[in-house]
Order: sequence, then structure tokens, then C-alpha cells
Amino acid sequence: MEGILPLFKPAGMTSHDCVFKLRKLLRTKKVGHTGTLDPDVTGVLPICVGKATKIAEYITDAGKAYEGEVTLGFTTTTEDASGEKVEEKRVDRVITRGEILQVLQSLEGEIEQTPPMYSAVKVNGKKLYEYARQGIEVERPTRKVTIYGIELLDGRNSFEGEQVSFKFRVSCSKGTYIRTLAVTIGEKLGYPAHMSSLVRIQSADFTIDDCYTFQQLEELAEESELETALHPLEAGISYLPKYRINDKVAEKVKNGALLTIPEDFKGIDGPIVVETEDEKALAIYRAHPTKIGMIKPDKVLRNEQ
Repeated sequence: MEGILPLFKPAGMTSHDCVFKLRKLLRTKKVGHTGTLDPDVTGVLPICVGKATKIAEYITDAGKAYEGEVTLGFTTTTEDASGEKVEEKRVDRVITRGEILQVLQSLEGEIEQTPPMYSAVKVNGKKLYEYARQGIEVERPTRKVTIYGIELLDGRNSFEGEQVSFKFRVSCSKGTYIRTLAVTIGEKLGYPAHMSSLVRIQSADFTIDDCYTFQQLEELAEESELETALHPLEAGISYLPKYRINDKVAEKVKNGALLTIPEDFKGIDGPIVVETEDEKALAIYRAHPTKIGMIKPDKVLRNEQ
């Protein structure tokens, strides 16, 4: 088996739990996920099977989109609904739609985030949540992330009550903490806040409409039709620029040869998919760090002769 299985991750399972279950279902050990989703979060989790595990990092690096809910009124230890209350302040005024829209707009573009203590970011070789469980507070590295777009998914013109909740949709770069984004939205409105729900609606080019639930996959397994749920490896890197080559060059690529940068690709820092004339991805290349005008293989995906 080879390909990408777009899974709808259920609540209550870690990404690793999903991989473990799919290894049994697919009867193969070569299964990997494409970026951790918290247990409470549901939604799109592309799973790489067989040779497609080679491109897992490129799906992880692609943009993501989420639909989340912010609740104003209190913060939690984990910045989401699963944590214990930390700071509480009832909403004591009417918040207007205009205020919320202004706050959301102010967060578009490149922003800085500090990962929450309950996260998998490593500091001195240890995950932050391991420190948090021991009650140890450590200095956390600030990271830059990009918010490509954020919109309000609530038709109200005014928001009031001791606690106020509203939904939003965001498209963002990898490494963005939506929990932290929810807290920031609250801070900008003048209230402690947390993320009360979250669904990932897109990862790379995979959307919820592409996804299979575990129940659907188990039904396909009973019919010996699991392979119909797999997308080709190429679907996971469809967002990357493509350099099409002929059969003669293809043999060199399979052996990891350096190539001259084509005119159209000069100035591209990121990865480039080198593909055959029938659109089969052979390798991922990127600019050579020292040999100007050359590209080198980042990863050879198919090297069968």
C-alpha cells in the first residue's frame, strides 16, 4: 500500500493513537501522521502510508485552516476547554461586531507567539507539557507564524453576557497555536479567554470533504477496498512548484544527481517537485547551499529503474 489517507481525526485520540490504529487496519507498519493534533481537536489529519511517508514533512510544512471558538470570561492552564481555570473576569459590557473584526484584522500577517506550557515544543530536550505536569515553569521560545486570513463566523452585531463565545475561521502557517490565538483575541478585547472548540478543516490541499472516519475505513476493510481511500503520493505535494523532466534526466534524478536550476525556478528558496512527463513525482529538490545555479535532491521519492 502506498498513498495518503485523509483521516477525520475524532476527539479523544492523539495523532499517534490514530497511527497505531491504522497500522492494524492497513496491516502495515509504514504509517505516519503529518503533524500533531491535540486529543480534543477534530478534523483533517493526512496519514502517509508506504512510500508516501517520505513526504510527511512537506504536508506538515504546508498551510492549515481551522474553525475555532473563542470564549471570553476565563483563561485555563492549557488555553483550551480541557484545562483548569486560571484567571476569571466576567464580561461586563457589550462587545460590538466592529471591535471583534478590528481585532481579527490586526492579527493577519506575521505575528509572534509563545507556545503554551501544555504543548509538545521541546526546551532542553524535554517537552513543555512534561515540565507543566511537574508544575515547573520554564522560559519558552517565541516563534514567528503567519496568519494568512481570519474571519468571524458569527452574524451578531453585538455580544453580551457574563461569558461571550464566537466562532472564527483562520488559515495559517505551520506551527501556529490556535489556542494561543484565542487567548490573544481575548486580551485585545480586554478579557481573559480560551479556545472552547477547534476543528481543522484543511491541511495542505486536503479538506474535510476528502476525509474518512474510522467507521468508514473499517467498513472498507471488511470489503477489502481500503486502497480506494488512498490518494496518490503526489496529492500531498500538489501545492509545491513542479519541474517536469524527460526520461533521460529522470534516470539521473533517481540516482540523486545535481541539476541546473531552470530559468523559471530561479529565486525559489523552498522545495521543488521534480516529476516525469506523466506527472509522477520522482524527487524533491531545493537550491544547493554552495553551488550557485544548481539544485540538489532533498529527498528521492522513487528510484526504481
